[in-house]
Amino acid sequence: MIDDDKKAAAVAAVQEVRAGMLVGLGTGSTAAFAIRALGERVADGLAIRAVVTSDASGKLAREVGIDVLDFADIAAVDLTIDGADEIDSRCFAIKGAGGAMLREKIVAASSARMIVIADGSKQVERIGAVKLPVEVLPFALAYVMRVLTDMGAAPVIRDNYRTDQGNLVVDCHFATLEDPRATAATLSAIPGILGHGLFLDEVDAAYIATNGVVTRLERVGASD
Repeated sequence: MIDDDKKAAAVAAVQEVRAGMLVGLGTGSTAAFAIRALGERVADGLAIRAVVTSDASGKLAREVGIDVLDFADIAAVDLTIDGADEIDSRCFAIKGAGGAMLREKIVAASSARMIVIADGSKQVERIGAVKLPVEVLPFALAYVMRVLTDMGAAPVIRDNYRTDQGNLVVDCHFATLEDPRATAATLSAIPGILGHGLFLDEVDAAYIATNGVVTRLERVGASD
C-alpha cells in the first residue's frame, strides 16, 4: 500500500512538469516513482531535460528515456521533484535517508520551485522524530563527532556508506527538534559538515498520498 501511495503522489506531482522545462530529479525510493512517471510522459512526447541528485537517479532517468544534463554546467532549474523522510504543515522537511541531501539541497536551491512527494506516513505534526543526516568530510570526522555529541545529537556513522562525493554520512538522533532553524544554522557553521538534511525554505509544495487519495500542501508564500 505504501508503494501504491508513493506512486500516486508521484503521478500527481509530475503533472506540474511542462514542455521545455529543466527538471531536477531527487534520490530515493519515492523519487524513483517520480522518475518513472516522468519517463512515461516523455515516452508520450513530453520534451524536457533533467539534472539528477545522484548517480542512481541518473541511471534510472536514462533508462526511462529522460535526457540528463551535467548539473555542473547548470545555473538554474525550473522545477525539482523529490521525496522526504518527514514533512510538516509548514513544508519543513527532513531528507537524506538516501544519502544525497547535499546534492539535493544544491539542486533545490537552484530551482524556481521544489515539490516533495510522500506517502502519508511521512506527514507529521512537527519534524524531528526521524534521524537527521549530515554529510561529513572524512578528514573532519572525529572533530565533527565530538561537536555533534556535545550538541546532544547522539551521532552514529552510517555503516559502509559513502556519498557520491566520497564523503561520510552521520545520522543524528536529537531527542527533540524544538527550533529547526537554530539547529540548521548551528550545523551549517560546523567546519567539516558539508550539508545536512534540514530543508526549511526549499519546499514550495507537497503531494501526499494516503490510501490512494492524494492531497496537495502548499507552503504559505510559496512561488507559483
